[in-house]
Amino acid sequence: MNPYAPQLGSHDPLAVIETSSQKLETLIGEIGPARIDEPRAPGKWSAKQIVSHLADCELTFAFRLRQTLAEDHHVIQPFDQEKWAATYSACTAAAALAVFSSVRRWNLLLIRSVIPAALPKPVTHPERGQMTFATILETMAGHDLNHIHQIEAIAGRGAGA
Repeated sequence: MNPYAPQLGSHDPLAVIETSSQKLETLIGEIGPARIDEPRAPGKWSAKQIVSHLADCELTFAFRLRQTLAEDHHVIQPFDQEKWAATYSACTAAAALAVFSSVRRWNLLLIRSVIPAALPKPVTHPERGQMTFATILETMAGHDLNHIHQIEAIAGRGAGA
């Protein structure tokens, strides 16, 4: 099950995954250092926190993709994003974006080397049930779009702006 299916809609997951880094770089540049720590609404994350979360998630997706390929019947380890976010004040948006972009390039090399043969490889998520390698890709893409839309709102480009 992909919790980000509504955000993904009919978009091609690979196309989204391939373009997210550039979109984020553009948006972070538009927001600029003066507004990078401003949340889009009270109680919501700032652009810096969102890009830091995306960097954490890209590291997590890197592990999940590789574990799914390497192990039969792999069970994904969930994490508490709010607890991970407690450390985001220690980093910069530029550093988080650099990590996201670098690991995304690394993940894309893997993804392109194994599709389509790996797409049906099963994996289990304790909270979401049975998934496949393809579901992980769809989740990555939908997750990207969800947070890109939030950053677009902060930049004054999207819904809620």
